[in-house]
Amino acid sequence: MRRGGDWKRGTVERPVGAPVFDPTDERGEETERATSASPRLSSTLLKRNKNDGRDAEGVCEAVTRPTMRFVPVKSIGQQATLAVHSARALLVRQRTMVANALRAALSELGIVAAQGYEGLCALMARLEEPSQEIPEMMRGALLMLAKHWQALNADERALERQIAKAARCDRDAKRLMEVPSVGPIIASTVLAKVPDAKVFRSGRDFAAWIGITGKDHGTGGKHRPGRISKQGDRVLRALLISGASAHLRQQKARGVTDPWLRDLLARRPYKVAMVAFAAKTARIIWAMLVKGETYRDRASAPAAA
Repeated sequence: MRRGGDWKRGTVERPVGAPVFDPTDERGEETERATSASPRLSSTLLKRNKNDGRDAEGVCEAVTRPTMRFVPVKSIGQQATLAVHSARALLVRQRTMVANALRAALSELGIVAAQGYEGLCALMARLEEPSQEIPEMMRGALLMLAKHWQALNADERALERQIAKAARCDRDAKRLMEVPSVGPIIASTVLAKVPDAKVFRSGRDFAAWIGITGKDHGTGGKHRPGRISKQGDRVLRALLISGASAHLRQQKARGVTDPWLRDLLARRPYKVAMVAFAAKTARIIWAMLVKGETYRDRASAPAAA
């Protein structure tokens, strides 16, 4: 597609597994500034009786629209990082499933333990020695689950250390980790999922892409923001909210130092403040990626002045 004297190939629909490489990558010789867009943006331009011809016509119509939003294609390194994150997320889900199965089986015999890692370890320790409370046939099966959990836990910890080590060696990731509630996992995920933060016009657009801004419903000149949209990148949204929850829990235990956060907690429910802090963190991350600056703590700014 020709735009402004520069060639750009717009990919709206492509089959799973069809590679589109970044032109800056050594493997991307076949594309010129490859970009992609969501197929949902072209679905409204399709006519009746869907077929390949109508699909192609809708795609061609969509990529010529001046308001079409294009997403830069990720590099091979970013795809590799996301593959590591996906593998770790899969191990976490499987580990949770095995732990729940182990707890559920023992609870049928009236054997329960506290939530968390220590409670689960206490349950697995009871399986090491034969006892009258647990039938031998059942104990053998649960021992297999316990060993499976330990293997999953070891593999997940290894991938987590790998991600943390790579993040600490990356200059941009180290800058992002200066932000409260942002650790190696969040910093690495953001850099892998966002090839170019400048495609977002503002920090609010970036937060809306993640899905942590309120739905906008306006009529007659009145705008009523509702609940968060929960549309967009689910992984980033979950990580930012989890990080905000951990930060707020520590702040409440040690004393809130940020005046903005203190006022927010005083007038809004805890979970609302948690999501609001996550949205603020997303805007800070966008500003740091676009401007290339380091994090400046608002609470320490008056003291430094």
